[in-house]
This record gives sequence, structure tokens and C-alpha cells, in this order.
Amino acid sequence: MERSRETASWVEEAWRAAADKAARIGERIGTGFPHASVNGVYTLEAPHWWTAGFWPGMLWQLYEGTGNERFRTLAEGCEERLDEVLHRYEKLDHDLGFMWTLTSVASFRLTGSEESRRRALQAANYLAGRFNLKGRYIRAWNPWSQGEDNSGIAIIDCCMNMPLLYWASQTSGDPRYRHIAMAHMDTVLDRFVRPDGSVYHIVRFDSETGEKVEALGGQGYAPESAWSRGTAWAIYGLALSYHHTGERRFLDAAVRVARFFLAQLPDDSVPHWDFRLPEGVTKYRDSSAGACAASGLLLLAEQTGGDEAESFRKAAETMLESLYRSYGDWDNPGQEGLLLHGTSHYPEGKNVDVPLIYGDFFFVEGLARLRGTKTIFWTAQ
Repeated sequence: MERSRETASWVEEAWRAAADKAARIGERIGTGFPHASVNGVYTLEAPHWWTAGFWPGMLWQLYEGTGNERFRTLAEGCEERLDEVLHRYEKLDHDLGFMWTLTSVASFRLTGSEESRRRALQAANYLAGRFNLKGRYIRAWNPWSQGEDNSGIAIIDCCMNMPLLYWASQTSGDPRYRHIAMAHMDTVLDRFVRPDGSVYHIVRFDSETGEKVEALGGQGYAPESAWSRGTAWAIYGLALSYHHTGERRFLDAAVRVARFFLAQLPDDSVPHWDFRLPEGVTKYRDSSAGACAASGLLLLAEQTGGDEAESFRKAAETMLESLYRSYGDWDNPGQEGLLLHGTSHYPEGKNVDVPLIYGDFFFVEGLARLRGTKTIFWTAQ
């Protein structure tokens, strides 16, 4: 689908603004790992934290679109720093996909680095090793405290980790990684996606028998609510599974979840942090959920046809333009985040109504899609 001149104009304007700001904040962040912007400054997390891939991933996407070698240098530095996590092992969990798809797979895709390919394959092996055969799910976290057993926990976010396994099968010729990813995604269809297209954030299984025990609210308001970023993870993750497998059931589920998401949006097309909130609970926005969903909808528009494809693309463009015009902070030296009004974890009161690095990443990726890039790291062949 061709973009109109009016659409092309704001996209190029937004792209330049994002690239310019990333170059400026990169002078301080360097090869650090930002998560949330607190009082205008991105907090830098330890390399093992789940968000470690998003800053280098954004740098790689900007490098691909601008050719600015500074972006490449910083991204490669971040990837090298992650070696300490990869080799020490104990801190690794299900987010290996978020971390090494956006660093090592990205690097291999853009530079052909064999060292990056090796790192990504090593990460894929660790991710595959978290598969629970009885429950057909990839375990989420390691114990948060001494004696805790969360071996039965799986989360909707992990949809976005599956592209690392699909990539590993493609690049190695070994189908086992793909088999594991598809088994996990079938469990998502069976246990996470509700008939109306809303999704659970967390499902607990009996890790010995594989039976479902319960659903948990997680970062959503309640077990039966509808956490918007989890819904976005599902849209994009299911569409990616269809992209990598051609299995229609994943596309049908992605469409169902996308219809639900779009039906819940407020007038400015940027979602609240949960779509099912009781009276009296503040309806903070989550710009990161909007950015992620928009990038997923653009992929979904390529996979569907007719009026629905056009509606998905138009909804994504509207969301991204709203984020640019009403949520972006482009020229303020007192704010490092690109997008304002993200909500990380409302139930725990963590990083509410602040910029989030994953929101910034998916915004830049969405712009790259609108600009016509063929280099999207989740879909790497």
C-alpha cells in the first residue's frame, strides 16, 4: 500500500526527530541499558534486566535507516556487554528473545557478524531449554526469592521471544527450535487468548503434570481484566508466528486479538494501561502498548487482505501519528524519553506515567515500517 504525501511528510518528520534525539541521549546513555525515564533521566539497569535489548535494538533500527556509524558502534558495545549475562547463565530467563533478537540477530542481519550469529544461537539454546514438555510452555521467570517455586509460570509477553527460536531453525537448519516455539504458541491459543480476543497476562501450570492451575493478573488490574500491553504482545507475537510458520490458526487469533484491541481505544487511539478498569482506578495511558500494537498491526496488514488490511494499516498509522504529535517529547533537554505517558507496572506502583524504552523502540520500529524498511529483526530470515 502506498503512503499519501501527507502521511509520508509526518513520518519523515517523526523519523528525523527520533533519530536526532537518540543521537543526543546516546552521548550520556552510551552502552548502558535504559528502562524508564525518572524525572527526565533514563535509569540504567543491570545487563541481565529484560529491557536490555531495546536500546541497542533502536540503535540498530536507526543505523539501518540513517547509516550513522555512531548508532552501530553503541549497539555493538551493548551486545558485547551482554556476554557477561550469556556466559554466567544464572540470570537468564524467558526474555532471551527480547535481548538477543534485538542485539545479536540484528547485528548478524545488518553486518553478517559470525560472532553475533554464535551468540544468538547460544541464547536460542538456553531459551529452548526452558520448555516444559508436559505443559507445552516456556517457563517465564526464575525464582525471585529463596525457596520460591515459579516453575509453572508462563506469560503472554513470551510471544515476542519466539522469533529467536524461529530464527535459530532458519539459520541452523534444525527444526527443533521451531517445534518448541509452535508448541508454546499453541498453548497461548489454548490457555491465554479468550474468545473475545482479550488475553491473560500470566497462567500458572502444574509443572509436573502440565495442567492449568490458575490465571493471575500480573501487570494487569486483575486476572480477568485486559492489560493493554499484554494484548499488544499477543497481536504482534501471533502475527509473527504466522509469518514464520504460515499456520493459519496464528493469523486468525492475531486478527481476533487486534479487533478487540482496536475496539477499546479512546478518541486519540492511544490505549489506557488496562481495558477493563473499575470506577475509581486511574486510567493512565500506556504509550508503549500503543507503539507495540501499531508495529504489530502493520505486519498484520501485510498478512490479511481487503478492507481489514486497510483498516489495520490505517489504525496503526493513526496510533503512531498520535504518539508523535501528542505524546512525543522531541526538543526538551530535560527529558530523555522519546514518548511520554508509558505505564510499566501499575499494580506494583512501578514506573507509572513515564517514558519507557520499549515504547521508544516500537515507535521507531513502527516508523521504519511506514518508511518501507525490509529489515525488521523479529522477521529476520
